[in-house]
Amino acid sequence: MSVAVPRKLYQTLAIAVALVFVYFTVLMKLGSDWWNDENYSHGLLIPFIVGYIVWQERERFSKAPTNPTVLWGATGVGMSLLLLWAGVAGAELFVQRISLVLMVTSVVIYFWGFRLLRLVAVPLLLLILSIPIPQIIFNRIAFPLQLFASRCAVEAMSFFNIPVLRQGNIIELMPLGSSEPKRLAVVEACSGIRSLMTLVTLAVVYAYFTKPKDDRNGDGEPDAERTRRPRSQHRVVGLLKSFTSWRSLMLVVAAVPIAILTNALRVSGTGVLAHYYGTRVADGFFHTFSGWVIYIAAAVLLFATGWVLDRFARFGKSDRIYTMNKISIPSVNSVNPV
Repeated sequence: MSVAVPRKLYQTLAIAVALVFVYFTVLMKLGSDWWNDENYSHGLLIPFIVGYIVWQERERFSKAPTNPTVLWGATGVGMSLLLLWAGVAGAELFVQRISLVLMVTSVVIYFWGFRLLRLVAVPLLLLILSIPIPQIIFNRIAFPLQLFASRCAVEAMSFFNIPVLRQGNIIELMPLGSSEPKRLAVVEACSGIRSLMTLVTLAVVYAYFTKPKDDRNGDGEPDAERTRRPRSQHRVVGLLKSFTSWRSLMLVVAAVPIAILTNALRVSGTGVLAHYYGTRVADGFFHTFSGWVIYIAAAVLLFATGWVLDRFARFGKSDRIYTMNKISIPSVNSVNPV
C-alpha cells in the first residue's frame, strides 16, 4: 500500500509534466489572452477553481475503480496530436486549445477509464468555458446582442416620452439643455457577451458547489450501506440524482437570459440617464460602476434561481417521503427456534 500510492502519484505527475511540455506554447498564449482580453478575464480564476475541486475530491479519485480503455484513449491521443499539428500549421489558436481539452480527456480514459472521466467532467467543462471562441463566432453572437440591447434602450426611452432615433446599434437622442443631438453607440463591450460568458461559468461553479449533499453519484458509498438501504430509499436517491442533473442544467440555461436581460436593463438605464444628464454617463466611472452593479444583480438572480429550485426539491422530497411512510408496510423477519 505504501508503495502503490507514491507510484500512482508519480505517474500522475509524469503525465502532467509531459502535457505541459507538449502544450507549453498553447498554455502561455492562453494565459496571455486571459490577462489581456477582458471578455475572458475570468479564465485567470479557472486553474485555482479546478485545483480546489481536484483537491476536494481527492478521496473519490483514489477510491474510484480504474478500468483503462486503451483503444479509445490511444485514438483520442492520436486525434489530439493531429489537431495540435493542424492548429499550429494553420495558426488557429482555438483548434490548438481544443486539442488540449481532448488530450486531457483521452489521457484520463487511457490510464483510468470512463469512470474517472465522469469525476473530472466539471473541471473539463470549466476549461472549455475559459477558451476564447473564434472571432467570427464571437461577432455573430455579439452583434445580435448589441441590437437587442439598443432596441430595449429605445423602448425604455420611448416609455418615458424621450425622443430617440435608432440606426442599428447607434442611438441618437437630444439631452436636456443641448442644442444638437448626441449619439450613443452600443459597442461590442456593451453587448453583454462578457457578462454572459462569466455568468455561465459562475453558474457551473455554483451548481457544482451547491449540489444536494445526498447526491454522491454512487461513488464512495460503501456497498454494505447501499445493500442495507430499502428499495423505497433507492427510488428517492435516484430522484435526487436526477434532480441534481436537472438543477445544474437549469442553472446554466437560466444564466443566459439573466445575463442578456440585465445587460439590456443597464443599456436602457444609461440611455434614459443620458437624456437628463448628458452622454457623459456612458463613459468613465459611471459606465464601469454600472457594469459591476448589473453583474452583481445578475449573480443575485442566479443564486435566487438556485434557491427556488432547492426549495422546490425539498418540498417534493418531503412529500415523497411522507407518502412512502404512509403506505409502507413494515416487514418482520421472524426466526423460528429450533
